Amino acid sequence: MKNRTVRRTVAVTAAVAALSLTAACSGGKGAPGSETPSGDGDVSSNVEGTVRVLMEGVPDTDIVEGMIGEFNEQYPNVKVQIETAVYDQMRDKYVASFTAPESSYDLAIIDNPWMGDFAKAGFLTPLDSYIESTSGYDYEDFAEPLRQINEVDGKTYGIPFYNYGLGLIYRTDLLSAAPSTLDELVAAAQENTTDTRAGIAMQPQRGYKAFEEWANFLFAAGGSIYDDEGNLSLDTPEAKEALETYIELYETAAPASSLNWAFDEALRSVSSDKAAMMVSYNWMLPTLNADDSPAGDLAGKFALATMPGGKQVLGSWSWAIPSNSETDDADWAFISWLTSADGEKQRVEAGGAPVRQSVLTDPQVAAQGFGADYYATVGDILANSAPLCQGANCDEMIQAVGTELSAAVSGQKSVADALSAAQEQATRIQSS
Repeated sequence: MKNRTVRRTVAVTAAVAALSLTAACSGGKGAPGSETPSGDGDVSSNVEGTVRVLMEGVPDTDIVEGMIGEFNEQYPNVKVQIETAVYDQMRDKYVASFTAPESSYDLAIIDNPWMGDFAKAGFLTPLDSYIESTSGYDYEDFAEPLRQINEVDGKTYGIPFYNYGLGLIYRTDLLSAAPSTLDELVAAAQENTTDTRAGIAMQPQRGYKAFEEWANFLFAAGGSIYDDEGNLSLDTPEAKEALETYIELYETAAPASSLNWAFDEALRSVSSDKAAMMVSYNWMLPTLNADDSPAGDLAGKFALATMPGGKQVLGSWSWAIPSNSETDDADWAFISWLTSADGEKQRVEAGGAPVRQSVLTDPQVAAQGFGADYYATVGDILANSAPLCQGANCDEMIQAVGTELSAAVSGQKSVADALSAAQEQATRIQSS
């Protein structure tokens, strides 16, 4: 899902830090002619405005675009304009808009590693008053880990839009049940490794992908990315066990020459009968089992499980209102309508990734969507998950840790040296 570069990450991180003061002093609410936001969540149907949104060019965006007409039946004077971009362009575009005298976007979709930096820089509007004053909104219905991602210094800056929590996808004709421990995962992968099929398609590509996959092993080994006091804990006995197990699995059960594999390569391997399992985003299961699945005749033979140990890495996107938007009330009208229980249900039935508990347990969603078992597993994934990073400079921290992990997998560094370097670099980056 992500193909980030260190160069872009460093450049944007520097831009966020350097331009935050500029953003606080230019344009935005209070400027001549600007709207004064009401802060009231029950927005009048007479509210007016053009809401310009930047979104990633993915199927979920198509679903949202298809719902605008129904939104306009309730809010006829709000025009929603969606611009799409590839992932690697989005953060740069947002920073340019957030720091401009006149914003380019009135709504933003924020990837969870960006939330801390953007909120602390003053780029985003706190949404607490809108949430609290919106009748029947039931904010607590969003999965708790998704809500926590959007809380910075005691304020809420985002509304969950969709999740990309990870799980274990496996072939039901090859495995009778999902592994429940790391040892069982290694054994199952090795037992299903043949001359023509790998036991598991792994994604040890340096940077984001290696960290995203390995962190699930860390959780399964009883470790954590941060300790109870919020300090990084990447150089621990549990981290050592997790990395040693990760390397063993790569060396004994992953496809040959897959050191630089990421999402696309793993998907192609599993869908072409070249691998029995993969760690991937939960919403890949409907894709693999669909009638027009890239897996062809294998469609219907895939199942989704929580990761061994039950805890996994959580990714998410959230709606946010830029501080320099001039259409706050119209922005909130669209956010609150789309993310209401009814709006979320409609979006999920169309194929969107769910974020509300009530929708995950809705019988109609199960019947019209992808089955009760799938939504129950997604609910379990969301209930016990954690993001790769919390706080400042997350993009840079994730890249640094993932580079050290990949170096250990490739044999360039020992496990001990890689984890020590990961801990040192991550601490320095998040403290700067």
